[in-house]
Amino acid sequence: MLGLGTLRRVAAEISSDIRSARDRDPAAKGVGSLEILTGWAGVQALLAHRVAHALWDAEVPVAPRLIAYGSRAVTGVEIHPAAEIGEEFFIDHGAGVVIGETAEIGDRVTLYQGVTLGGAGFETGKRHPTLGDNVTVGSGAKLLGPVTIGSNAKVGANTVVVEDVPAETTVVGNPGHPVRVEGRPVEGPDSDWIHLPDPVAEAIKELSDRISQLERLLAEAEGDEHVEPKSGLPPAAKVTELRPKKGPSSAGG
Repeated sequence: MLGLGTLRRVAAEISSDIRSARDRDPAAKGVGSLEILTGWAGVQALLAHRVAHALWDAEVPVAPRLIAYGSRAVTGVEIHPAAEIGEEFFIDHGAGVVIGETAEIGDRVTLYQGVTLGGAGFETGKRHPTLGDNVTVGSGAKLLGPVTIGSNAKVGANTVVVEDVPAETTVVGNPGHPVRVEGRPVEGPDSDWIHLPDPVAEAIKELSDRISQLERLLAEAEGDEHVEPKSGLPPAAKVTELRPKKGPSSAGG
């Protein structure tokens, strides 16, 4: 039931959420708690969720969903009342963030705008992601299904995650693939986590270069006299002019 202990827990969680906003958002440095509560949409959404989740656990009907609905309308952040969120959680900017019913979020997690912790279909039961402690998820990332993101992992902006991510790992791409494990780059130069190397793009570039070399060698082997000297490739194919079709339209009408 909803009692004094629950209210104290909610108040403590809200206090830690305000501290996390001040610690992780440069714009909140030196800003008072009241101003953060009234001016930070991510904090407001989390405040509403703390209350809605307490009511949900107390099995209060209707009210949790109404609070969640009103919070989404005001802040642009949708958090299901049943979602479990740890302490010192921070949503930066917040617009477009969606957190599903069976999502579980650890302590000191940071989500940026446009992040989705969603389901991957019409399955029942546990169908949303689980995030460990100290996880950072970049703008626009989509984490789909009952995947587990290990503690201290980072998910790059616009990454799509459909498989588990080990702890201490950074993933990017669609689908997400690791580019760092335990702080060391898997491939490519080391950099800050926003500007991460992309092994897939690098592999495509290497394949493109290889195809160009093979085309040049093939042209030389066949003794093609029309190979362009600078590129070593055959000249571009002739382009046939497309003429308007005469007669009745095939679109009908």
